[in-house]
Amino acid sequence: MSAARLWLLGAFALAAASAPGLARGEEGATPKKSASPGKPAAKTAKRTAPATSKRAAAKPRTVAASRAWHTPTPGKSAPVDDAGRPMLTLQALNMPEHVTLAASRETGGFSAEDLDRAAHLLRDPRSGNEHPIDPRLLDLVYRVAVRFSAHEVRIISGYRTPRHGRHSNHAKGRAIDLVVPGASDEDVARFAREQGFVGVGVYPTSGFVHLDVRDRSYFWVDSSGPGKRSRTRGILADLATKSDARAVARGEHGVGPFAIATDVDGALAAARKENEALAARGSASDTAATGDDDDDDDVDDEAADAP
Repeated sequence: MSAARLWLLGAFALAAASAPGLARGEEGATPKKSASPGKPAAKTAKRTAPATSKRAAAKPRTVAASRAWHTPTPGKSAPVDDAGRPMLTLQALNMPEHVTLAASRETGGFSAEDLDRAAHLLRDPRSGNEHPIDPRLLDLVYRVAVRFSAHEVRIISGYRTPRHGRHSNHAKGRAIDLVVPGASDEDVARFAREQGFVGVGVYPTSGFVHLDVRDRSYFWVDSSGPGKRSRTRGILADLATKSDARAVARGEHGVGPFAIATDVDGALAAARKENEALAARGSASDTAATGDDDDDDDVDDEAADAP
């Protein structure tokens, strides 16, 4: 299936699901008379049904579009490079574009040219603005794609132009909202949570998973729908702490604030010290960590920007 056809499929599913009258009949239609005049109950039911139709139809509208996004293309498998290593294909759902990127190792690793190609695909579709993509974010997405043998990863949202008063990893090139065709959002989130130094948000009503890279893991669920006020609930704080500690043991570290420094040796020593402290904290205690506004900087406006 071509990129244009996939984009049209998602758009059609969303439009068809929200069209009035398809599942319940036109609200303005005149109800048919009952065959039994002495039984007005059925007629009353028809009159009262439209009163709750908007609330009842809200979830099916979202599910219909989400099903299209989650359905893999028949007969299509993940592309591989000359060495037989899986490649990463990113397919935008808000425009008919895609890129296929070759990883340099099993856990990811992409060239500067491919990072630029990814940044262009992940640009803000509203403004056209682009921003460099954090290589660790693309590595995370690659590991997810390989884990589920995905022939492509479908992008709901990548970079977003910063808005006044908002603090989002999307505005830093560190976050992606995505769908992995053929895999459930719950399974994708479960795997991503194991990677360490990540933000993982599940949006069951909108039908996507948010992934980002950050200095301390935080996991959440948001049941709000597209364009609605966020209803976020932090979860699995103890798992977040343990995942970060395991990542440190593998020699990995979180994403710190951007800074320019001239003392490189001093900066590396400080980073090692911080990672050692995190590992000790994670192994010494299983006490659940708590998320705050600084850790959870993407939670407040995810659903509002979903398509």
